[in-house]
Amino acid sequence: MSTLILLSALAILPINFFLPSLPRMAEEFDVDYGVMGLSLAAYAGVSACLQLILGPLSDRFGRRPVILWALAIFIAATIGCAVAPNAGTFLACRMVQAVIAPTYAVSLAVIRDTTSKDHAAGQFGYLAMAWAVAPMLGPTIGGLLDQLLGWRASFYVLALLGAAVLALCWIDLGETNSAPSKTIAQQYRAYPELIGSKRFWAYSLCMAFSVGAFYAFLAGAPLAASAFNLAPAVLGLYMGSITGGFIAGSFLAGRLAGKLSVGTIMVAGRIVACAGLSFGLILHAAGIGHVLALFGPCLFVGMSNGLTQPSANAGAISVRTTHTGSAAGLASAITVAGASIVAALAGAILTEENARSGLLIVMLASAVVALGAAVAARHLDSTAPRT
Repeated sequence: MSTLILLSALAILPINFFLPSLPRMAEEFDVDYGVMGLSLAAYAGVSACLQLILGPLSDRFGRRPVILWALAIFIAATIGCAVAPNAGTFLACRMVQAVIAPTYAVSLAVIRDTTSKDHAAGQFGYLAMAWAVAPMLGPTIGGLLDQLLGWRASFYVLALLGAAVLALCWIDLGETNSAPSKTIAQQYRAYPELIGSKRFWAYSLCMAFSVGAFYAFLAGAPLAASAFNLAPAVLGLYMGSITGGFIAGSFLAGRLAGKLSVGTIMVAGRIVACAGLSFGLILHAAGIGHVLALFGPCLFVGMSNGLTQPSANAGAISVRTTHTGSAAGLASAITVAGASIVAALAGAILTEENARSGLLIVMLASAVVALGAAVAARHLDSTAPRT
């Protein structure tokens, strides 16, 4: 389990590890800051597409070889980023580097291969904790490396971490897919079957709109907090509180797994989010303008996502037990796409005048949709055969 936790942390760490270095990188490569900003959008786009590829490949060829090859390619691409002589080369290597992102979904498949659905949700919770902690600490470490050794040091460190995880997986990670498919086409034929499943859509939409509330927070919180004139470091601390809530919720999900059903934990998590955001709107309507009246309710969104995500993941990849990897990849792609739409909506709606109320309303709307999907998933799951 510790190997999968470290792999999951590495899968998310490259997203923002080097963000503090973007201005310096743009200056060194003599390009606009917006060009370097593509390193985030391009990475997210490629990772979403690769979710649809690596999952089925792990069903066909096994979890172990897919993870090992992804790590090897990631290491090579990361070294390419570190030695890139220009922005074009860097961006090309950066997109290849995204091959590491889908290993999180494959890690979920590894757990589901060997664990029942209810207990898998608990194991997913511990993976989700690592998935949350890594991006919280990443920019701080990356910024320190940039200050001491230059921005390229961040990518050398990522390559070393990749090599360490590759060695650990080579030694410790066995093959868990005991019934690989005969052809890759067989796995891609699973997509229409999954897309036609109401249970799969209920779980996937619950994940998408749960994460969507978080993405809306990331997009709108800095604007909503501008009225409080917070120092950047203080703002970062407040924004990190939602991640702290996610960690607490993920830990609680791990403790509740096996004691409560996946559906019950998932619905409870969504209720926490809706209640917290509703309370935030009540505080706003009452004219309470303290900074905690904004960030306090958002803390419950993080906690609710920590409760919801492991259960929703376990449910989505359990719809068809013979297509675990394919389901994990497709569900992850739907989650990324749906959450990005909510974030874009928040960015289009929010202004300086409506930032606080608008942010809470967008987040609450997303949380309500996720609650509806969770209730539907729980109902559909209760009438389906246990797996």
